[in-house]
Amino acid sequence: MVAATEVTVPEEGPSVDLASGLLRWLEVFQIADSTFPIGTFNHSFGLENYIWRGVVADVRGFEAWLAAYFRTQYLFGEGLLTRLVMEALDAGDEDAIWELDAEITEATVARETREGTRRVARQMLSLVRGVFGDVAVLDDYHARIRAGACKGNPAIVFAAFAWSRCLSAEETFVTYGYSIASTMTQNAVRAVPLGQGAGQEALHRTIALILGLWPRAKSLPRSLLGANVCGLELAQIAHETQGPRLFMS
Repeated sequence: MVAATEVTVPEEGPSVDLASGLLRWLEVFQIADSTFPIGTFNHSFGLENYIWRGVVADVRGFEAWLAAYFRTQYLFGEGLLTRLVMEALDAGDEDAIWELDAEITEATVARETREGTRRVARQMLSLVRGVFGDVAVLDDYHARIRAGACKGNPAIVFAAFAWSRCLSAEETFVTYGYSIASTMTQNAVRAVPLGQGAGQEALHRTIALILGLWPRAKSLPRSLLGANVCGLELAQIAHETQGPRLFMS
């Protein structure tokens, strides 16, 4: 056993090249990790309604729901949004980002989902700015949200931070997708419930699905932002008046 007096802690850590591509990627992955405390563990975004109705009752049902979510709501919603935000930043057009904030908010029909998304975005924005310091576009976004000029969307926060760390649009699309899939898997483990191993197998297959969506996502027109399917939206709306539940949305 080592005595406490024998342990020394260096005043400064090892020198790190802040321009390192690996460090930049790890910083983005930190906020993509399901342990990053932005409140997504409180939200199922409609999944719990499918569980309540008995449509999702095992890992196969969950994986089918998750695949439907990514092929529709993610592809045309926050996934497409990450690409559009990065294109706006490449063009130096911040005003386009504020317009995208309004468009995705208006396209989110379910009240709980809309409000849950805002809460997650504001918590993510607060943590990212607190942990990593100033990122000009995020400082502007924060100010606009506080002034009521923007509502807040976590995909915008994530994409702007990823852009500041020099990730590509494809890397951002798949990494943010992984973030959602990982969190939803942990929520399903609690709610369905699923075994941890079965959940990870479903997540592994979903990662491959997300990667396969990029070729389509990179060419989608902006006019499709917010397109959705009725089943997912109706489940999110129905959750607002659902009986006993674990999640806020």
